[in-house]
Amino acid sequence: MKLTNKIALITGGTSGIGLEAARLFQSEGATVIVTGTNAERLQHAVAVLGENALTLSVDLRDPAQIDKAVADVVETFGRIDVIFANAGAGTAAPLEAVTPEQISEQFALNFNGVFSTIQAAAPHLSHGSSIVVTTSFLNEVGTPGLSILSATKAATRSLVRSLGAELAPRGIRVNAVSPGPIATPFHEKLGLSEKDLAAAGLAIQAAVPLKRFGEAREVATAALFLASDDAAFVTGAELVVDGGLTQI
Repeated sequence: MKLTNKIALITGGTSGIGLEAARLFQSEGATVIVTGTNAERLQHAVAVLGENALTLSVDLRDPAQIDKAVADVVETFGRIDVIFANAGAGTAAPLEAVTPEQISEQFALNFNGVFSTIQAAAPHLSHGSSIVVTTSFLNEVGTPGLSILSATKAATRSLVRSLGAELAPRGIRVNAVSPGPIATPFHEKLGLSEKDLAAAGLAIQAAVPLKRFGEAREVATAALFLASDDAAFVTGAELVVDGGLTQI
């Protein structure tokens, strides 16, 4: 198995891509710790992953909560081998409707939360450890109404390169997985009406060369590759899983 005896911390691990990654990492031998904020989804993760997994309620917009979560993981397991910094959210809004609060909120989670998670966990990573960050196809294209979400993902893409360079001397790899349109609850959190969400979904599906939305497990599989020794000579890279949307 690809992650035998590895301790894997997965943020945003209670639904969608994060939960699928947790299931897959478990099946490959890892002990997983997942974080989230929604009590119902946390309970669902417990039911899905079983008693061998640890679920933590952590608001990644609060560095103090991140520090405590990392300390709890290290106290319980002694180390961290894999970080999958997957948590993220966005709000759709045209230029004239974007508020300072929306900007602060999205950067606080999508960028600051990723940075703070890696910063807190890095001292507990050893040679050969792996960090995987979820970016997005939005960092490659311009999408009306998603300017702030796209900017946060472009920032995390840059962070992967910078931290990859900084942590390389310690033998720690930092990479990104970039999902395209994926059938997860994420799209329901953008603040669009059901009608607008359906229309956007049809338009996106038509634009994807493979003519479908991706599945969460397809992204999780890519994250597994980057997390495992199969990618031992890969760092600073972004593995795109978007059905060809930004590639062909």
